Amino acid sequence: MSPNKACPVILSSMPAPRILLFRHPLAGVQLVKGTIEPGETPAEAALRELSEESGIDDASVVRDLGCWNAEHLEQVWSFHLCHAQAPLPEQWTHQTRDDHGHAFSFFWAPLDELPIADCHPVFRRALRHLTATLLPEHRRVDE
Repeated sequence: MSPNKACPVILSSMPAPRILLFRHPLAGVQLVKGTIEPGETPAEAALRELSEESGIDDASVVRDLGCWNAEHLEQVWSFHLCHAQAPLPEQWTHQTRDDHGHAFSFFWAPLDELPIADCHPVFRRALRHLTATLLPEHRRVDE
């Protein structure tokens, strides 16, 4: 399975396990994700997308979390656990230069209380996959 999308994942353990998500002004709650460009590795694409969509420029890839078939528009996502060098705020808004210059509102969501109802079905499935991959001891996310 060869990936065509890269998805950086940032976790925070304070006060409980949380994942970084954002609210797209037109498309609901999402993970950062984007196309892997020609000549780019999935890890490089993950860091580039993280910078473009969130403004986080000082991150590194900690671990490859594998690929996932999104079963949506022939997308295969490559997940990468990333770490930001500087502390991140509880929430912030980043004005993108691509994607028509939208303002993305970032926030931390507890892994056991994800805003599933606010997500597109493909992001619902992606969050379930990540929860099962990263924290198998936690209960799975319900619909």
